[in-house]
Amino acid sequence: MRSRRLSGNHFLLLLVAAVLWAPLLPLILRAFTDAWRYPDLLPERLTLRGLRTVLGPGSEVLHGLALSTAIAVSVAVLACATAWPAGRAIGTHRFRGRRAVQALLLTPVVVPALAAAMGLQILFVRLGLAATIPGVVLVHLVPALPYATSILAAGFANLDVDYETQARLLGARGVRRTVEVTLPLMRAPLTAAAVMAFLISWSDFLLTLLIGAGRVKTLPLQLFSAINATDTTVAASVALVVIAPALLLVGFAAGPLARFSQANLGRGPL
Repeated sequence: MRSRRLSGNHFLLLLVAAVLWAPLLPLILRAFTDAWRYPDLLPERLTLRGLRTVLGPGSEVLHGLALSTAIAVSVAVLACATAWPAGRAIGTHRFRGRRAVQALLLTPVVVPALAAAMGLQILFVRLGLAATIPGVVLVHLVPALPYATSILAAGFANLDVDYETQARLLGARGVRRTVEVTLPLMRAPLTAAAVMAFLISWSDFLLTLLIGAGRVKTLPLQLFSAINATDTTVAASVALVVIAPALLLVGFAAGPLARFSQANLGRGPL
């Protein structure tokens, strides 16, 4: 009976993997072909022209890759640093209005992105942050913070504070206690929060376009330009450059992410 259950689970996993990878396979093929006419099932000729164009010397895509990475890493660090105290307060304390605070934190996610972006654009123009990299980093924090805070709050809700109490009784002060006790215990949710914030920033197009004013050319903006250029081989190659780092990051962080999911499996609401 157990073997049948395992076989069923394996089949479901394979089915989910097939559904997730189904859109990527034609994209990968398109990035390596010059001719793929309808209704042919497979392309006629393979080529490396797209990747050579995208990754060649002087390519703006490489600059966009470095810029997107720097912005996304900055957003992940700032989001985790800002969400840490908020997540701890929500996850470890019970206070009046706690649910209202949680709902308020989710406001940037609930409000339509375009409406919020218009208001943020007016604010950033007045602050002199429009069309700047710091402005794009700050505006990416708006959608990233709610997720980072919720993830860290879930982690703190499952944290055994007795470890911190024992460390304090043994003489470990605030910073040392945080570094040597709390951070190792919170490594999985902290990794999950950082990965989520990174991915939100990495894939953002609308906020980057409005606040960056077309001058901060991240990879999503360059992908949009490549699609409009009608060269589908180059556009597909740019899309691969956009997708690959995200997949590598998730694969690298799969262990901590799985431990965080298992730790919160079956838990009640915060």
